[in-house]
Amino acid sequence: MIRHLYSIYNIITQILTRPYIHPSVNLTGIGRNNFSTQLQCHINGIPGLAGGGWTQYTNQILVHSTNLHYFCTPMPKAKSKIEIKNKRASFDYEFLETFTAGVVLSGTEIKSIRAGKASLADSYCYFANGELYVKNMHIADYWWGSFNAHDPRRDRKLLLNRTELRRLFRGSREKGLTIVATRLFISDRGYAKLNIALAKGKREYDKRHSIKEKDIRRELDRDN
Repeated sequence: MIRHLYSIYNIITQILTRPYIHPSVNLTGIGRNNFSTQLQCHINGIPGLAGGGWTQYTNQILVHSTNLHYFCTPMPKAKSKIEIKNKRASFDYEFLETFTAGVVLSGTEIKSIRAGKASLADSYCYFANGELYVKNMHIADYWWGSFNAHDPRRDRKLLLNRTELRRLFRGSREKGLTIVATRLFISDRGYAKLNIALAKGKREYDKRHSIKEKDIRRELDRDN
């Protein structure tokens, strides 16, 4: 009995996950007939479901066949909304030029980012041996990771083209300029990307001015 029920479960799973049936097509016709035919091969041998039992059972299934088309194809992946910002950076620095870099990550790191378990607080970028790295970008341990889990605060290499690296290198050597990480996000193709900026530290007057601007915007939003 258990073996037969397991076989039925497998058939249902295969039918409902077929990629070639469009979601707008219900199971009446090809899907419905195939569904009932394959089930009948296994149902007939089960006591209580053969004969009249089978008829009653299949009718109950086919009554709902109109709704089953929603499960014929896998649900399309929703676009990721993961966006982790370094809010402090825009307060402490004036951004002179911005870049988008790829990040070299391990498997558990990208999974943690997709779960939103990362932080850019106190992070910054530096050059070493001609390569650019981000420091203090925290990526939490992945819950389902193996014993080879990553170091949450390890330095991670950034991927940019040579022209961008040269511009950043020259800019970072100027007095008062630094490279800060501003935003971590997942691209439409599923890759982790890091927005970085060549930045200049704000003076206290500039910071107070930024606070006033935010207060004014907040008041305007309330009035609207």
